[in-house]
Amino acid sequence: MTAQTETLQHEHVFLGEDHDRNTRRIWLVIALTASMMVAEIAAGTWYGSMALVADGWHMSTHASAMLISALAYLYARRQAHNPRFTFGTGKLGDLAGFASAIILALIALLMAYESVLRIANPVPISFSQAIGVAVLGLAVNVLSAWLLKDDHHHHGHAHGHGHGHGHSHGDHGSHARHGDHAHHGSHALHGDHASRAPRATDNNMRAAYVHVIADALTSVLAIAALLLGSLYGWLWLDPLMGIVGGVIIAQWAWGLMKASGAVLLDTLPAAGDLPKAIRDVVETDGDEITDLHVWQVGPGHHAAIVAVATAAPRAPSFYKEKLSSLGQLSHVTVEVTQTAEKRAA
Repeated sequence: MTAQTETLQHEHVFLGEDHDRNTRRIWLVIALTASMMVAEIAAGTWYGSMALVADGWHMSTHASAMLISALAYLYARRQAHNPRFTFGTGKLGDLAGFASAIILALIALLMAYESVLRIANPVPISFSQAIGVAVLGLAVNVLSAWLLKDDHHHHGHAHGHGHGHGHSHGDHGSHARHGDHAHHGSHALHGDHASRAPRATDNNMRAAYVHVIADALTSVLAIAALLLGSLYGWLWLDPLMGIVGGVIIAQWAWGLMKASGAVLLDTLPAAGDLPKAIRDVVETDGDEITDLHVWQVGPGHHAAIVAVATAAPRAPSFYKEKLSSLGQLSHVTVEVTQTAEKRAA
C-alpha cells in the first residue's frame, strides 16, 4: 500500500456527538427503574399489595424497552469501525427508536384494552394505597426524564480532514466526467453555513425519553383519577383516564415511528433544507447540479452524492471545498461532467 493510498482511506464513523453521554444516562435510568421495580415487587409481595406488585411489573416493561436503546448504543460503538457497515452504524439508533415506537404503541393498545375491561367490569380500588404508588412512580419518572432530557447545547460545525480520491473516466458520448469522493472527519472546517446547522435529533435517545414521559403521564392521569374517585366515588374515571393516556401515548409512538422510519428510508426531514443549501453553494458561475442525493447516516451527519454539469469543469476537490462549509455534511461524493457545448467548441 502506497503512502498516497493510505492518505485516501478513511473510516465511516457517524455516531452522534453525545453518543457516549447518552449511553451512560440511559444505563443510569435503567438502573434506577430496575431498582424501583424490584423494591415495589418485593414490598407488594411482603405487604400483600397487588397495586405495588402491578406497578412494579409495569415499570419492568419500560426498563426492558429502554434496554433496547442502551444495547443499540453499545453495539453501534463496538461496530463503528466494522467495514461491513458501508456508511457506519450511525443509523442503528433510528432502528432501535423504531422498535421502541412499536413497543410504545403496543403498550398504548394494552392500556386502552385493560381500561375498557375495567369500565365494563368495575373492581374496588384502594385509593390511598394506589395514590401512594402513583406518586412514587411519578417521582422516579420525573428524575429519569431529567436525566434523559437532551439539554446539551449543540453548536453546528463541520468535521473534516478531507480525504478525496479522484478518478477520471473516458469519454462517454460527448461528456467528460471526473469523480471525487470527500469525507469529513475529525478536524473542524469553518464556513458561513456551519454555524447554522440545525440541532441533531437522536431518535434512540428520543425513544427512551418518550418511554419515561409516557410512564409519567400515566402516573399523572392516575393520580388525578384516583383523587377525584376517592372524593366523589367515580370508579369509572380511573379506566377512562387509562383510555385517554393510551390515545396520547399512541400519538407519541406514531410520531416517533414516522421520524425514525423516515431516517431508515433515507427521507430528509422537511424542517431542514440541506439540498437547497447544497445547490446554493454549488450552482454558481454557470455550474448546474443535475443529480443530487442527500441522506442521513447518523445524528448530525449527512452524506451526499452531487453530479455537476458545467461548461468550464474544475476538479471535484474544488466543489468539495465549497461544500465543506456545510456543517451537516460528513460524507460527500462529487462527479463533474463537461457539457457538450464546451467540448464542441
